[in-house]
Amino acid sequence: MKHKYLYLSISVSGASVLAIEILGTRILGPFYGVSLFLWSALITVTLAALSAGYALGGRWADKGATYPRLSSLLTGAGVWLLAVPWIRNPLLHLAEPFGLRFAALIAALILFFVPLMLLGMVSPYAIKLRASSLEEIGRSAGNLYAVSTVASVVAALLTGFFLIPSFGVYRLTLAVGILLIATALPGFFGKRMPAAKLILPIVILAAGAGLIRGSHENEPDPERGLVFKGQSQYAEIRVVDYESSRYLLIDGGIHTAVDTSAFTETLIPYVNVVDIARNFFETPGRLLLVGLGGGSIAKHYERAGWAVDAVEIDPLVVTVAHEYFGLDSTDARVFLMDGRRFLIASRDTYDVVVMDAFGSSSIPFHLVTKEVFGLIASRLKPEGVLVINVQAIGWDDRIVRSLAATLKTQFPHVRALPTMEPPNKFGNVLLFAARRPLDLPEELPTPTYRFSGEYDRAHAWDNRFEPNTTGVKILSDERNPVDLWAEAINVADRKELHELFAEQGIRW
Repeated sequence: MKHKYLYLSISVSGASVLAIEILGTRILGPFYGVSLFLWSALITVTLAALSAGYALGGRWADKGATYPRLSSLLTGAGVWLLAVPWIRNPLLHLAEPFGLRFAALIAALILFFVPLMLLGMVSPYAIKLRASSLEEIGRSAGNLYAVSTVASVVAALLTGFFLIPSFGVYRLTLAVGILLIATALPGFFGKRMPAAKLILPIVILAAGAGLIRGSHENEPDPERGLVFKGQSQYAEIRVVDYESSRYLLIDGGIHTAVDTSAFTETLIPYVNVVDIARNFFETPGRLLLVGLGGGSIAKHYERAGWAVDAVEIDPLVVTVAHEYFGLDSTDARVFLMDGRRFLIASRDTYDVVVMDAFGSSSIPFHLVTKEVFGLIASRLKPEGVLVINVQAIGWDDRIVRSLAATLKTQFPHVRALPTMEPPNKFGNVLLFAARRPLDLPEELPTPTYRFSGEYDRAHAWDNRFEPNTTGVKILSDERNPVDLWAEAINVADRKELHELFAEQGIRW
């Protein structure tokens, strides 16, 4: 029976380690963005904590291994996880002044180092309890580590594929904490430990408090403007109403903003600038939109008579676009798959392709290489136009120049249309690329109002320029540093977002 309990403990601890690591991206992602730096911070903290746990666990086991002490490790990790919903928000705001990279590392360290270290201590402790002689230490250690690793594999698959989308991040975090505590209790009571009667009510109170807090974390709060909050396989998705505007936030970054009085009226200038691509054609044609968001671009083109195909990898984004942003089933034919896979599988050709799948914290590197631009070129008609929306700090940001250089490997004509003013400000730049000259057959209408689509289009077109690509890196599948370049962009974007929604009391 004791050996069975050891295998149970090692399985639960191994599964919890991987679950915590994956949950960490969802707990911190909405605040920092799910970037290369966040993953690096979480992996660093996980490995450092486990290393410390292995060393400390072995030393503590040599001083006298007992089942109640093993259970105390599981209990400590579980109770810490129950506290995560309470300490997360204050910690995030305390760490913010350290900058994106170090703030993510500090937050990951404080939130997850202790429980991961305690779980790391479980393995050497269990080996000490399992081995009854020197002759069987190797076999005992091998069996226990094998069981722990198998449990980690199962937990990784279940957490990412099923549990997070089904139960939500905080409920699942609390469930892991409660599971650890429940696993620990037989170790206490099996030895008739006198403190068990005291530990049990404390654990019940902590679990209850954590569940109450966690349930609120997963609920919308319409009075403060949080209309919807959900977890998909890919991101945390929020719909926020602020004054007369509605925002779609994916992992804390704005992907759509519309006027709530008319969901067709976008509040993001770049969406209006994308409309310019229609002016290169005398009659409506076919649009391929990679990255649906709230559907603003799709609606603009459909209302102009275009046939729209939209590719969106996240089913929950599509649901939210329909339910909260007025996207109609007739506005676009939506394909649920990765954009590059669609380009490989489809044989359809389009007049305009719009790439709008790039957020501030996450620029999918496989969608910004010379190889994928070659795929897009093969899906464009001879007179077709490619439009790429990218966030940048200034018109001359290296990400703009590098994308332009990469586009020129496939398209002879490339122009950048900036939306921000002054030129060194954070904002969106639209890159237009084609095998035809990028000259409009007619001048754009003169705007009569500063805050209008006509102004956005005229401003971007009048300031169009050909990026300087001399000596600039061409992005390829083999070498692509866009994750690193996105850090400064992510910092600028998150700063604005946190300030905007802090006024409304919606902090995350």
